[in-house]
Amino acid sequence: MDKALDETLSIKIAQSVKSKARTPFDNAYKAALATEGATYVQGFLVIGRKSYKPIEHAWIELSDTSGNDSVVRIIDPTLPHLNKNEQEFWYFPAQSLSVKKLKAIIEESKEDYPEDEPLPVYGAAPYEYYGDVMLGGKDYLDAYQAAEAKSQEFNHSNPDLN
Repeated sequence: MDKALDETLSIKIAQSVKSKARTPFDNAYKAALATEGATYVQGFLVIGRKSYKPIEHAWIELSDTSGNDSVVRIIDPTLPHLNKNEQEFWYFPAQSLSVKKLKAIIEESKEDYPEDEPLPVYGAAPYEYYGDVMLGGKDYLDAYQAAEAKSQEFNHSNPDLN
């Protein structure tokens, strides 16, 4: 299954949900609520020729099944706020949630922990660590390690970034 960033739809949805810079989880949450058939995804983003390390990020995905091919479109409502001049983006999903499940988690989080932000959602314990930061489960660790490898690939092939 192929996944491709749909820049045009990302920008359109970003405008419709009034996305803001540095709030990818909120932007993706609003986009998921506003987009029929969307899946909310959390994971990591690597920006080619710019990423020193993976960025924790969120976006939505839309499945497009036509014929025998199944294509998933990545819709990133934070895209207009990223410096995308001739950049390439790689998305590393750690967790996908249906809109129904996401709404239930947000509602429960607001009830149980009203003083905390409900996003991002990390799932159930046990949690894994990378460096000295706690993440979600093993899926988060796997996604982070894959994103970190991609980021290091750029750092080694572009020594002027270091």
